[in-house]
Amino acid sequence: MTAMRLSRRTMLKASAGLVIALQLPLPGRAKAASGAAATPIAPNAFVRVGTDNTVTVLVKHIEFGQGPFTGLSTLVAEELDADWSQMRAEHAPANADLYKNLAFGVQGTGGSTAIANSYQQLRQAGAAARAMLVQAAADSWKVPAGEITVERGVLRHSSGRQGQFGEFAEAAAKLPVPQSVTLKDPSAFRLIGLDNGSIRKLDTPGKTDGTAQFTIDIMTPGMLTVVVARPPRFGATLVSFDDTAARAVKGVVDVKRIPSGIAIYANGTWPALKAREALTAVWDEAKAEMRSTAAMIEEYRALAKTPGIVAGTHGDAAAAFAGGGQVIEAEYVFPYLAHAPMEPVDGYLEWDGQSARARFGSQLQTLDHAIIAKVLDLTPDKVTVETMLGGGSFGRRAQGDAQLAAELAHAARAIGPNRPVKLVWTREDDLAGGYYRSIFVHRLKGSVQDGKITGWSNTIVGQSLATGTPFEAFMVKDGVDATSVEGSKEIPYAIANFRCDLHTVTSPVPVLWWRSVGHTHTGYAVECFIDELLEATGQDPVDGRLALMGKEPRLAGVLRAVARAANWSGGAPVNGRARGVAAVESFGSFVAQIAEVSAGPEGPIVHKVWCAIDCGVAVNPDVIRAQIEGGIGYGLGHVLYAELDLDAGVPVQTNFDSYRSLRIHEMPEIEVVIVASAEPPTGVGEPGVPPVGPAVANAMAKLGMGRPSRLPMVRGMV
Repeated sequence: MTAMRLSRRTMLKASAGLVIALQLPLPGRAKAASGAAATPIAPNAFVRVGTDNTVTVLVKHIEFGQGPFTGLSTLVAEELDADWSQMRAEHAPANADLYKNLAFGVQGTGGSTAIANSYQQLRQAGAAARAMLVQAAADSWKVPAGEITVERGVLRHSSGRQGQFGEFAEAAAKLPVPQSVTLKDPSAFRLIGLDNGSIRKLDTPGKTDGTAQFTIDIMTPGMLTVVVARPPRFGATLVSFDDTAARAVKGVVDVKRIPSGIAIYANGTWPALKAREALTAVWDEAKAEMRSTAAMIEEYRALAKTPGIVAGTHGDAAAAFAGGGQVIEAEYVFPYLAHAPMEPVDGYLEWDGQSARARFGSQLQTLDHAIIAKVLDLTPDKVTVETMLGGGSFGRRAQGDAQLAAELAHAARAIGPNRPVKLVWTREDDLAGGYYRSIFVHRLKGSVQDGKITGWSNTIVGQSLATGTPFEAFMVKDGVDATSVEGSKEIPYAIANFRCDLHTVTSPVPVLWWRSVGHTHTGYAVECFIDELLEATGQDPVDGRLALMGKEPRLAGVLRAVARAANWSGGAPVNGRARGVAAVESFGSFVAQIAEVSAGPEGPIVHKVWCAIDCGVAVNPDVIRAQIEGGIGYGLGHVLYAELDLDAGVPVQTNFDSYRSLRIHEMPEIEVVIVASAEPPTGVGEPGVPPVGPAVANAMAKLGMGRPSRLPMVRGMV
């Protein structure tokens, strides 16, 4: 990636909120010959227009398959009036002043915010670029700028003159950036919302033909491959090790102690792995997690029977339970879950003692940049972090403690300067390495009287994701981690007497946000329990939910939409198949799903899922459908099969043979309805996950199989 060359004044403008929108060839640069590649130029903030007519969008979010390259480029192309064939995308450098996520205040990707936080910003960038090109053409043709039109990358005047972007790039670069621009009225959109297949994903060709570069592809002269021997139990520390046999492996260069364990340096991955097997080490396990997950769950279950810290309350739930009627209780147990992306975490770093350049799939660039600078004792301006494509994440690359970046920097420092290192985690390293979705236990109580739900309480037990991370200050308030109770401390149903409380437990096992974060467990608990209570009142699962959603019109809207799509008629079994429903708001988006299920020899067989989503303006409908389909498949595989067990503190599942994912023949048919909306765009990467589990569970109840109280479902039925 070309290095940044920005004036202090430009940086200050950008950090103050003014979008420095356009990068055109700098004065004095020669135009590229017709048909030749554009002259390399230093990127300004968000848009780079080349003399070859290409338009490159510098994307501040990591692209790991969820679509920001395409989505953010669509926003620029719309306001620029570019042709889609002109559009290109690449990762922006790590620079929080210019590229901070407006939802976080740091540069990073997560919480399904990529489109949501950039919608206005990137449209303004495109509009400013357009205005500058138009003005450059007007100056050249000696005509008023208002008489020039732009369509599909061509500027035209009524006199018959016309030209492409590249012809005016150099002149436009000399113009001042507009202080304000007028954005298109949505009625004039020709790319945003286009759903005819012509907006092709920009990252697909390279991933298809093999030209796309991932961290694992990096090979540089003198580079050493590094693997790390880490403790078998979380919280253990290294006492001593014998590397005699490891150093005897051909291709091994060195073995060093680093904070996370023992780093083995070799001329390739295979000798590094063989050397790691040959190591012998002694670990201090005095502070390690020694419990099994079964023992941990029993402790959590006992704690859930006692009151916790109140996270949300209104009315008097205790009085409702004592006031007569039927009291219904339920318990839901959720296991540790690994993220298990196809590409485990890895990273590359070169360091000469004075400066450093890191290249990897960085999801929180600001935190990774800071920790590398700290470990290498460099000032931040001497460190460059280049974001690479990532082969999935689901939250795994967004480490609040910058674990990967820290280990990478320590590995480089231990071997010394001028020895580039590529740190590799294997699949086994990743699954046994922690950073899981926490175990959670929900204990719910509801009261039903005279055909109405009169009371609701929910006690939650689990580990905090934010405590001990840079996010603690604004995510943990009065002892409550917001991510532990999101979706439970307030529910979309109008119940007069309500209470939600939380017990936060601790363990050396590191936990991390997992695709849809707290909604992974709260969505299941709430939607299963509301279904059970509605059943007790004799109400239809769809009609009963709608009757309680008076203050949630958008969630009610998707519920009605999915019911229409599935021709909902109560969900009772027909020809051995039943249907269940669930509706969850997460990350500002509203999703309802209906699952059609039958009973199989192992457990439920899911034949079809209907889904309706309201995510505001649908920038790229095809990407939205893909994300919803992927979220349903990811969520379904995990609720059916996945769990990460500890046996006396040691992870049991270490690869896909034991950490089972959804298999291709198990993927249900999926029908997605995108509800039209004029609201600002919201998330799509995560909201498809939470409803699928409870929708399946509620269908199972109609089949007489019961709603699984412990996940995964298949394990709970064996």
